[in-house]
Amino acid sequence: MKALMLAAGVGRRLYGNENDDLPKALLSFGGKSLFQRHIEILKDCAIEQLFLVVGHRSEDLIAESNRIAPDGFVKTIFNPRYREGPILSLACGSPVLRSGSPMVFMDADVLYHPEILYRLVGSPHETCFVFDREFQSTDDFVKLCLLDGKVVDFGKALIREHDTICEWPGFMKMSPDIAAKIADYADHIVMSGEIEGAYERAISAVLYNEPMGTFGCEDITGIPWVEIDYESDLKKAVTQIIPRITRFG
Repeated sequence: MKALMLAAGVGRRLYGNENDDLPKALLSFGGKSLFQRHIEILKDCAIEQLFLVVGHRSEDLIAESNRIAPDGFVKTIFNPRYREGPILSLACGSPVLRSGSPMVFMDADVLYHPEILYRLVGSPHETCFVFDREFQSTDDFVKLCLLDGKVVDFGKALIREHDTICEWPGFMKMSPDIAAKIADYADHIVMSGEIEGAYERAISAVLYNEPMGTFGCEDITGIPWVEIDYESDLKKAVTQIIPRITRFG
């Protein structure tokens, strides 16, 4: 199993449109960068290789990668259009998604307890989301919707009937077939010029076209995590999430 992580963005919501701050993946909590935490957890999960899509201050991420994973575990993919929209970063990863390997997909700006990834990788579902029934974000977060316990909708613009709305922490597992289909949709969106908007559109498009039950899910409610989008998230990470991760064990 391989992993694909998106880490190319400039962090507009945290730093502003015009900034030269470090990539969010290099934010440090408890003496470790988010990126170092990702690497350690992925290796614990026996992931073979991480493909990292970089853009903004890519040299800093590459330097951190060489420092913490000099064994070649990390392969970088440069997105030259990293300022234009996250769907372009997903499309940069299309060759990896078509590699024929099961895939773990990750956003890079999440601080979390390793149990979240353990449950995802260990899930019996070949294609699987993790979800939190307790909303951790106050902004327009990415939603995972269930009907009778099954995944029926995903993203920010919901179109299907559902009885439960959960928050998606930014991680999923894909079978080789589903990964390739998501790559196809990402490429189609880019080729059509519709690059503004969330990359989740490519994932939801595949969800809508697959039989019910193709996409499974694992409940991670109660396990500490936070996506670092705003200054308030930084404060929450330091004052709440790191202590909770320590207590969780």
